[in-house]
Parts: sequence; C-alpha cells; structure tokens
Amino acid sequence: PIARWADRGNRRSIIALGLTVWSVMTVGCGFVRSFGQLALMRVGVGVGEAAGTPPAHSIISDYFPASKRATALGIYAWGVYLGSAIAYLGGGYLRELFVDDWRTPFILLGLPGLFFALVVRFTVREPPRGYSDSSSVGAQPTTLAETLRYLLSCPSWRNLVAGSCFLSLMGYGVLMWGYEFFGRVHHMSPMDIGLWMAAIVGIGGSLGTLVGGTVTDRLSQRDPAWAMRFPAWVTWSYLPFAFLFLLSDSKQVAMLSFFVFYFLANIYVPAMHSLNQNLARLSMRATAAAILLFIVNLVGAGLGPLVVGFLNDQYAARWGQEAIRYSLLSISILGALGAIFFHRSARTLAEDLERRNQL
Repeated sequence: PIARWADRGNRRSIIALGLTVWSVMTVGCGFVRSFGQLALMRVGVGVGEAAGTPPAHSIISDYFPASKRATALGIYAWGVYLGSAIAYLGGGYLRELFVDDWRTPFILLGLPGLFFALVVRFTVREPPRGYSDSSSVGAQPTTLAETLRYLLSCPSWRNLVAGSCFLSLMGYGVLMWGYEFFGRVHHMSPMDIGLWMAAIVGIGGSLGTLVGGTVTDRLSQRDPAWAMRFPAWVTWSYLPFAFLFLLSDSKQVAMLSFFVFYFLANIYVPAMHSLNQNLARLSMRATAAAILLFIVNLVGAGLGPLVVGFLNDQYAARWGQEAIRYSLLSISILGALGAIFFHRSARTLAEDLERRNQL
C-alpha cells in the first residue's frame, strides 16, 4: 500500500514520514511494559521501514538515466552493508555497555532517525516522473492488478525474480548462519567473529554492489543483455570460493575466501534493482520495487535460515558439529542455480525493454 501511494504521491515526503514512524517506534521499544506492547512497536518499525526502499528506488530512477541507474542503486544498496557492519561492531559494544539494560539502546538508536527524517524532508528534491528518461510514456496511473499483469508478462522480469530468489535464499542463509559457522568449526570468540563479520559484510558487500553497479552500467550500454549476463557469470564464479570458505581447516583461508565469496555473491544486487526499475513503467516503479522485495525477501529471509537449520539437523547424524559446513555448502550451490535464470532473462531483455518504451 505504501508503494502504491508513492507511485501517486510525493515520494520524498513519504520517505521522511516513514523514517519518522520507524524512529518513533524504535524509541518506543525502550518504554514498553509488556510483550504485546513490544510486538506492536516492532510491527510499527516494519511499517516505517516499508516506506524506505520502494519510493527511494523510484525517486533514484528519476534522478539517474538508465545508463547510470545500476551504479546509483548500487550506492544506495551500500547503506545495507555499511549499516550491517556498524551493527556487528556497535551491537557488541552496546551490549557490553548496557549489560542489564536492553531499553536504552533502542532509544539511542531511534532518536537520530528523527533528525535524518528532517534532513530528507527539507533537502531532497522530488523530481517529475520520468525526469531522467526525458519521456512521460507510461506515466498514467495504473492499478495493482495492471502492474502485476504487466510485470508478469515480461519473461525477463520473471526470470530476474526467480534468479534473485535463489541468490537471496543463499545470501540470508549464509549471513544468518555464518556467525555460528565460525564459532562451531573454527572455535572463534564472539568478539573476533563480530569484527571479522563486520569487515566481510561491510567492505565485501559494499564493494560487490559498487563494482556490480558500475560494470553493469558500462556493459549494458553495449548490449542490454549484459545487464543479466554479467551477474550470471559472476554468480558461477563464486562457487570455488564457497568450497574454500566452508571446507578449509584454516581459519585464515576460510575468512579470506568468505570475503571474496561475499563480494562476488552481491554483485547481482544493483543489476536486480536497476533492471526491475528499467522494465517497470513510470507509474509503477515504487510498486515494482515493493513486489520484487516482497517476493525475494519472503523466499530469502523466510526460507534461507530455515533451510540451513533443517539441513543441519539432517547432516548432524553423520558430521555432528561439522554438519554446518555441508548445510551452508548445499545452500551455496543452490544459490548458484540463480545464474541459470539470469541467463534466461538476458535472452529476452532487449525485447522487453523495447516493449516497455512503446507503452
């Protein structure tokens, strides 16, 4: 619903309002007096967060033309990895600083968001729909049903989503269980794992999205199909590093391989978001972003950690504590299958983009 609103209203103000709700609800978590109140506040956090990416993707797509869009969205995605790195580092620090006080961290983390909501509201400009495209084709309002029918009619979009689901499944599974892997297999301390994970996720993930966005933009100017071919080939290339990361008995080799693996495994992200925006018509960009995120996160965050946990249980009888090696390796191989769908998306991409421009 928020994305539908963003496709009709002022996206800048919607982002600012969402950030306000997000921040207020986070602060509110520090003042609750029951589980029910905490659950309600956490739902509010989710509602506020939902007003972030869909309108942001739409407004960024109006700021930057298709030739620079993957780079711009890659820089935007950088915030996820930078924020995760800060969370790994700062979370441990706050936990030690407020040993018996879980409320204060919620308040401290929520308050700055109110300031940034004002920054967004009074410094971000709301561009006209289709500004970077120099065209208003497809700017007329559409219903949710029309948006879904249009996106599903694009073979390249369907294959993009399918491939992204495989990689999201792998990404969430490895990220959520990576901490446990280094503790069980390499017997590292929680503080050491936090420091390494912050570096790997923060630097490796950021570099992956930045390089992925830049290279995708350059290659797709020669041939639009390379917007999907490039992440497809890179996805295949991460497999050797997955084997090294998960099967090596050396902590140093495992960490270094994990860094390269995570870097390569996130190169597809800017291509996924930019292609989704490029295929969508002007009046449905925020909704298209919300639909993509809904599907990919439902599969990735919903099933990724669960699949790894299930495989741990299945493999435990044979490998015991080492079972996590093979459960993570299994989901890494499964994620690489997303490259097949990226290749399929590349075959029809030029045709679907041309059809979009004619509507």
